[in-house]
Amino acid sequence: MPQDAESEHTELLIEALLSLKTREECAKLLTDLCTPREIKDLSQRITVAQMLRERITYNEIAQRVGTSTATICRVNRCLQYDGTGGYELVLSRIEASE
Repeated sequence: MPQDAESEHTELLIEALLSLKTREECAKLLTDLCTPREIKDLSQRITVAQMLRERITYNEIAQRVGTSTATICRVNRCLQYDGTGGYELVLSRIEASE
């Protein structure tokens, strides 16, 4: 697939996400867009990021979330080194709204 076509698809996805106004709308889109396994994987990653920010150990995260240490390591790498700040952005906003 040419890069410009891929970018168009990504832009459509971003616009779709930005159009959501409620939790219910978000849940509906996730259910239609993703398989149950994909939703579980995404949910685990954001939970792992939150737990890493709380300085919880890899082993405890793996036990509590049920994810592999490879996934935990990948999320931590995004948080610490080569991510774009997406996890930090959303988690900071969630904390501020609580």
